[in-house]
Amino acid sequence: MKAVRLHHYGENPKIEDVSEPTLIGPWDVIVDIGAAGLCRTDLHIIEGQWDPIQHPHLPYTLGHENAGWVREIGSAVHNVKPGDTVIMHPLTSCGLCPACRVGQDSHCENATFPGINANGGMAQQLLTNARAVVRLDAGLLPQDVAALADAGLTAYHAVRKAADVLFPGTHAVVVGAGGLGHIGIQALAAITSATITVVDRSEAALELATKLGAHHTVLSTSDDDVEKKVLEITEGGAHVLFDFVGERGAELLAPRLLRNRGSHYVIGYGGAVNIPTIEIISREINVIGNLVGTYNDLVELMTLTAQGKVTLHTAIYPLDAALDAIADLTAGRIVGRGILVP
Repeated sequence: MKAVRLHHYGENPKIEDVSEPTLIGPWDVIVDIGAAGLCRTDLHIIEGQWDPIQHPHLPYTLGHENAGWVREIGSAVHNVKPGDTVIMHPLTSCGLCPACRVGQDSHCENATFPGINANGGMAQQLLTNARAVVRLDAGLLPQDVAALADAGLTAYHAVRKAADVLFPGTHAVVVGAGGLGHIGIQALAAITSATITVVDRSEAALELATKLGAHHTVLSTSDDDVEKKVLEITEGGAHVLFDFVGERGAELLAPRLLRNRGSHYVIGYGGAVNIPTIEIISREINVIGNLVGTYNDLVELMTLTAQGKVTLHTAIYPLDAALDAIADLTAGRIVGRGILVP
């Protein structure tokens, strides 16, 4: 089968033929991939940023946002059957460790992370397990939801964590309306009552944000200008700020857009948050990290998607054009999410 394989950090992956996966254990599931998402994490993987954390054995197949149709199941699998349309939680979790026992499967002690530390879904087939597959509503197609498996799940997870404090009269500020942010905006509109303000460097992204539920938008020019406009719109700063960029200066601007006792939710990454400790204590502000969401988060997100409350803005590429898609993402030519279809 065809697969997008990373051989060396700092170099583009290669599209090559590899063997199809086979069932190994009773809980295994093999999925015919219908679509695989492409995101900035894939760029960071290619750069080598994840090597110190995950130590994948090169070469391996990229792709951590995957959806498709069940092809084959192990002897113990009963939650899906061949032919079912499914989306995969990014991690294959064990179900037995303390984190899994309390539903925090994204922190599973024995997890694998297809596309990051094991073979992923930028291929024609993927080996996963029964705990990772979520059966989809009949009206949903893999290419319409694949990127929700990680980008959407991560964005929703952050919003879900903050939802209890985003009641009427509060202000949520979203920094970055791209692949992650445009999903976060919809989640905010769907499950909170907050007033939503979006900051981005792209006028096209801000136009999309308005269509997706943003009440206010701010074009990012200079940091001082953004700070002035956001503090004016929010009447003193965000109660919760969602940083979907996390690099290129966004992570440094974010604390300036918070009101006292506000929370900076870090979702994008690549930079470093730098806040004097005296500012943290005197303003009582919080910095909160957000990993990919839980299995239950993914189920909730798929429900919102089936209801039409969350949709993906996508650019579709055939699997053979994966390198073109990577180049377009690197150059900022993709608005929303890039999707590879075998």
